[in-house]
Amino acid sequence: MMAYLRYGVAALVALVFVTVALANRAIIEVKLLPDTLAALLGFNFSVSLPLFIILGLFIGAGLLLGFVWEWFREHGYRAEAARLRREREAMRAELKRAEKVAPQMKKDDVLALVESK
Repeated sequence: MMAYLRYGVAALVALVFVTVALANRAIIEVKLLPDTLAALLGFNFSVSLPLFIILGLFIGAGLLLGFVWEWFREHGYRAEAARLRREREAMRAELKRAEKVAPQMKKDDVLALVESK
């Protein structure tokens, strides 16, 4: 049931994108610099593309920028998780070492563990 719902939502989003693309087919010239500044510097880069392609490129660039920004923002969380993972593995190794020593203990457990180090 959820798969059909997911396909339905994906089809609806695709339909909206196609509708927006068909409504914005006009060719637009995008310039790097304003005309007065371009005349002063002597060059200006421009490209002519349909509006829906320009919109798609800017939306994609915004998404990419957002993903990269979030990846950098979460760096501290990932580093803390890695530190905790290493600490957990060290504790498991210590527990296994203590379990190997435990059957051989004939005196107080705490003293035997301390002396085994």
